[in-house]
Amino acid sequence: MSQDRPKSVFEEWVPPKIRNTLLLKFFSFTQVPLLFFLRPSVEELTEERCVVKIPLTRRSKNHLNSLYFGALAAGADVSAGYLALVCMREQRKRYHFAFKDFKASFLKRAEDDTFFTCEEGHKIAQKVEEARRTGERVNFPVQVTATVPSLLGSEPVATFELTMSIKAK
Repeated sequence: MSQDRPKSVFEEWVPPKIRNTLLLKFFSFTQVPLLFFLRPSVEELTEERCVVKIPLTRRSKNHLNSLYFGALAAGADVSAGYLALVCMREQRKRYHFAFKDFKASFLKRAEDDTFFTCEEGHKIAQKVEEARRTGERVNFPVQVTATVPSLLGSEPVATFELTMSIKAK
């Protein structure tokens, strides 16, 4: 993301996709074990966009052999939340953040590995900065789209609107 600070050995030697997935796995293992159980991976991370994949496995599917709606919700949470975590980490200041509200539209069944895309990185970065500057809690909506590229291309299987809440410590 930001290039303001020197790169660590870890950042220099480990490719970004693997590095981001390892950081997500560490965070999920230590903070939210359910996410670790679902085995998410970061497929793409830029300043504007985060794409997280949740594989369709025995752990994540329902009786219809599609992604369980709880796994769909977790994927939406992770794609938006990881963008926020990266922004907060770059600020080198501690924050509290959570999701206050969750709205979902399930359009089709997710019958293979599902990709969750949040393209609101700049908005999240602005709100993190606002929370730092004002010291007040900032609430704002973020959009996430779920797709199954192997079966449906870029056609969404679900859309989500999450209300993110951030406050600087």
